[in-house]
Amino acid sequence: MPITPATATHSSSNGTAEAILLELVDEDGTTIGTAEKLAAHQPPGQLHRAFSVFLFDERGRLLLQQRALGKYHSPGVWSNTCCGHPYPGEAPFAAAARRTFEELGVSPSLLAEAGTVRYNHPDPESGLVEQEFNHLFVGMVQSALRPDPEEVGSTAFVSAAELAERHAADPFSAWFMTVLDSARPAIRELTGDAAGW
Repeated sequence: MPITPATATHSSSNGTAEAILLELVDEDGTTIGTAEKLAAHQPPGQLHRAFSVFLFDERGRLLLQQRALGKYHSPGVWSNTCCGHPYPGEAPFAAAARRTFEELGVSPSLLAEAGTVRYNHPDPESGLVEQEFNHLFVGMVQSALRPDPEEVGSTAFVSAAELAERHAADPFSAWFMTVLDSARPAIRELTGDAAGW
């Protein structure tokens, strides 16, 4: 498995383990420093850069992923196609494309910026806090998924109506509705009004 920011540590050139660093930002999204990943999510949370991806198939259905049970944060819950954190200095667009491939084994056939959203979402289950300046992306997926089981427990393509039913019945990530609502204008532009998003 490739070593990625989704893992707790990664190896340096001398073979020792290093903590994963996130990019800390101010309220305008300007980089102000770095913090270790877990420390940035400890209450009250440190504002850091993140991204969220929403990919759709040709029928206008959203690809959801259920987070793997082994993840330290929000395991087993449903969420958007892919989310994560850029490496310090990495462009959010590049990070979004990279992590989508690492987690789901596909490269989007289209990926477009869809704005940003800033939020503060405590996770009652883990006690961790998502204090994020989140870059949103929407796009299309047209190839077969090859999910990494260490990252993804399950996947589903859902219509807007099916999402509403699933959201009422199943646990979702604390940030899901915030990022979805913020991305809706770009989603509607991508899928057309008939898709109901």
